[in-house]
Amino acid sequence: MSRSAVNRTLLALVGLVLLAGGALLLAGGLNLTDWTFTDPHHAVLAPADRVRWRGEGWWWPSLFAGLAVAALLSLSWLVAQLRTGTADRITVPDLADLPVRLRGAALARAVTDEAEQMAGVSRARVRILGGPRARIALTLAPGAAPGPVLRELSSGPLANARRSLGVALSAEVRLRVESGAVPRVQ
Repeated sequence: MSRSAVNRTLLALVGLVLLAGGALLLAGGLNLTDWTFTDPHHAVLAPADRVRWRGEGWWWPSLFAGLAVAALLSLSWLVAQLRTGTADRITVPDLADLPVRLRGAALARAVTDEAEQMAGVSRARVRILGGPRARIALTLAPGAAPGPVLRELSSGPLANARRSLGVALSAEVRLRVESGAVPRVQ
């Protein structure tokens, strides 16, 4: 499962839990239900249940450790969302010993534009990652052969990017065929 699919799933679950909890609290606050846990004059737990673990020596350290772990996991998830994995700048060696810095998005756009001009490609999406390496997603037109497209990609856009950078640029290419109306033979 990809990272974006996991993120969407987790966000949907958290959103549903928060929505359900908010709806229950709203229903209790407006006295729309006769449920015990939404009645403002009743506690969620009985008095015996609330004080059951207070006397145990392990209770408070365990509670705080669990909360700290939950907070650290949430914080690490947030930090992971801020990291895109794309290279912001790529250092290009220069003859004058002054390194030139190229924006990764500019290189990705140039490779994308050139790849979309190739025969058999209907769409291209390029991300430049650290290293530098490229992650390329090509959508092929129906009937396009993947072999010639990959050869042209390697000898065309990727070769030009490698020459421009002056450094090795590895690439990971994912191919898919454009889903369109395919005529039926009757």
